[in-house]
Amino acid sequence: MTTPASGAAAQPEACATGPARRDAEATKAVIIRAARHLLARHAHADITLKAVAERAGVSAPLILKYFGNKDALFARIMSFEADAEALLDAPLDELGHHMVHHLLTGQAEHGADPILRIVFAPLHREQGDILRANFRTQVVDRLSERLDGPDAGVRAELAVSTLLGLGVMYGIARGQHVRGTPIAEIAERYAPGVQVFLTP
Repeated sequence: MTTPASGAAAQPEACATGPARRDAEATKAVIIRAARHLLARHAHADITLKAVAERAGVSAPLILKYFGNKDALFARIMSFEADAEALLDAPLDELGHHMVHHLLTGQAEHGADPILRIVFAPLHREQGDILRANFRTQVVDRLSERLDGPDAGVRAELAVSTLLGLGVMYGIARGQHVRGTPIAEIAERYAPGVQVFLTP
């Protein structure tokens, strides 16, 4: 008698917490996207939680609930850890093509690519130094560790520089010819220039 009842009670509880957890994660992702959008356009000191909340379509107290305070939120925004994991998620001999395609797809589908946040580091004064340090360790150094042969550090920096140049033209300067060309074609043309530094 008790077993069916307890089983019936457990099932709704699992269903209730599952969607709630997904909703919380989705809301956090929206807040992070809003903060990244603002960070790419304004100095860190000029961005308020109210502005992030308005951009995300949530309340400022909800941001405090999920992240604690503005500094904690932007510490998360200034990390490249998850972004680098996605950017570098390919075998080394295919990595150049993957990086180019990943960057352009992010620009086309989301209007921005998290890696390009480094371009705006000069806007953010001391927070810009944190952004630069994170970028070097989490993106460039991580790539360098994957490279074989001599001068891995220089080659990693050149590969990332080449990629960022394309990102600036596509997403910031919004070059009409680059943006008017299919991503697959741009990747085929551009990826060898990145790959030459990865597997010379």
